[in-house]
Amino acid sequence: QVFLAALSFSYFCKALSGTIMKSSITQIERRFDLTSSTVGLIDGSFEMGNLLVIAFVSYFGAKLHRPKVIAVGCFIMALGCILTAMPHFFMGYYNYETASRAKSSVNLTSDINPCLLHQDANKTLLEVSQSGCEKETSSYMWIYILLGNMLRGIGETPITPLGISYLDDFAKEEDAPVYIASLHTIAMFGPMFGFLLGSLCAKLYVDVGFVDLESITITPQDSRWVGAWWLGFIIAGTTSLLAAIPFCFLPKSLKKPEEAKNDKTSSDLLGAMRKTHTSVKPNSKKCQLMYPFLSDFCTSLKKVLSNPMYFTLLCSSLLQFSSFIGFLTYKPKYMEQQYGQSVSKSNFIIGLTSLPPVGIGIFLGGLIMKKYKMSIVGAAKFALSMSFLAFLFTLLHLFVGCENHVVAGLTVSYDGKPIQHRENALFSDCNSDCKCAANVWDPVCGDNGITYVSACLAGCTASVGHGKNMLFHNCSCLEASGSQWGNNSVTLGQCPKSDACSRNFIYYTVIQVISGFCYALGGTPAYMLMFRCVQPELKSLAVGLYTLIMRMLAGIPAPVYFGALIDRTCLKWGSRSCGQRGACRIYDSNAYRYAYLGLSAVLRAPSYLLGILLLILIKKHYQAKKSKSTENG
Repeated sequence: QVFLAALSFSYFCKALSGTIMKSSITQIERRFDLTSSTVGLIDGSFEMGNLLVIAFVSYFGAKLHRPKVIAVGCFIMALGCILTAMPHFFMGYYNYETASRAKSSVNLTSDINPCLLHQDANKTLLEVSQSGCEKETSSYMWIYILLGNMLRGIGETPITPLGISYLDDFAKEEDAPVYIASLHTIAMFGPMFGFLLGSLCAKLYVDVGFVDLESITITPQDSRWVGAWWLGFIIAGTTSLLAAIPFCFLPKSLKKPEEAKNDKTSSDLLGAMRKTHTSVKPNSKKCQLMYPFLSDFCTSLKKVLSNPMYFTLLCSSLLQFSSFIGFLTYKPKYMEQQYGQSVSKSNFIIGLTSLPPVGIGIFLGGLIMKKYKMSIVGAAKFALSMSFLAFLFTLLHLFVGCENHVVAGLTVSYDGKPIQHRENALFSDCNSDCKCAANVWDPVCGDNGITYVSACLAGCTASVGHGKNMLFHNCSCLEASGSQWGNNSVTLGQCPKSDACSRNFIYYTVIQVISGFCYALGGTPAYMLMFRCVQPELKSLAVGLYTLIMRMLAGIPAPVYFGALIDRTCLKWGSRSCGQRGACRIYDSNAYRYAYLGLSAVLRAPSYLLGILLLILIKKHYQAKKSKSTENG
């Protein structure tokens, strides 16, 4: 029971640190001025670390002191989390791009003229830019995040295989399923707390406690805002460190009732090797270990992969998993860009509304399967129908999106008419006297409901106030657009999305809850198919191969190609101090919606054709088996 409690806490910790990474992806992208595809590579590095050691851990870990191997894994996981947070402490303060900051650089008075600012301050801004270029090496600090995430993947590897095998070996046979069920139930709290903690950290400014927050001109809704992303990793690292301590004091083996000792051994981890272990005598084991193992392994692998039911299930699951991983990785970012939500609110809503229905769905799916004593054909039908129903609900997301932000020079002309995106459209007759910088993103919202890329590009000539409350007046571009309000002033930040968009966000959340529940409901029967469509002695190998394929062909590449496609929908890229391209500041909402949801749908749709094929193969196999049993009496 002590081991179960310790293992449950370690499961919670690994789920917590994993969701902290998912919830911090957007902020890491902005802090290090990365593209979405590069951030996808960082996210996939966890799977790379996991794959590096999974074979060694599964084989050699079972022969060593398992609790201590798990303790080492937790220590490595904690080290990975701390390493991920370290770049924050060596990079200096976060300098977001803004024209307003130049005010202090050029010693202007409190009332500044955005037009003159760009002309008079050029020399000083150039000096600042050059000094920034000397420190530009700090932008490569993201490599430490990649290495930290990879280290976290290495540390997490022994927890599941060695923990489950230890439970299975030393628990009473009738108690083991209850222990494993409670383990996974407690683990479900990890993602929920992870997203809620990510939400809290995203509310706090990245340099909280080190800078005067009154001087910050951006809000959590701004696309330049970076929250205290590092804080979540420090907390996750500390909890992982605490999770390691109990395992250091647990014994290598426990006492177990005699009758069960002969039935189960820790070699359940290596199902493919079971025959070799039982057939080799102790005195000849050393010389006969390698070749029989390889021969037996290759034969078993061939049997598993030549099983048409298993292979079809593998291909179908690969498509589903690729879609799921890509969708989940960029979900907070989609909610932010599509519906104008802050990163903090996006994480909070995912933690509170998306994960509980999934947990309930998984539990009910297992309960339904047990109550109705589903056969393999029944389980396949139920899993396929629930997954397809969830897919149909997911397609509704395409119809509850929001229109593009109304940004002068990007989505509309300066007189408010829709345009196709062109770089030179940022300049107009109304701001031609200002000679504004085209690469600055410091948005302001006009009284006419149009967002301008900067106060300079809005043609403003005066300002009052300080920090977030700064107000710009006498903006010639508002006058040119025929503003009805008369004072032609703009405030800092983008204009908010419409009320219709807020309503669509509620529909999006409801659809997400229903589709997540339906998908999870068929999850347990789908997972059970893998055990039932292979021979009993090949179950361990089938599960191991399934995990390997999912991680290698879905977990690593999916975030990268999803990110690359999202990058193509960018309307305005930020700029680094050296003038190089930074993170994307605003996306084409329609293109983003169709690319992100469309790719997810295109990956999932063929999986249902394979699902139908799997159902046919299962029916044929079990009809043939039934008729053979009848013939044999």
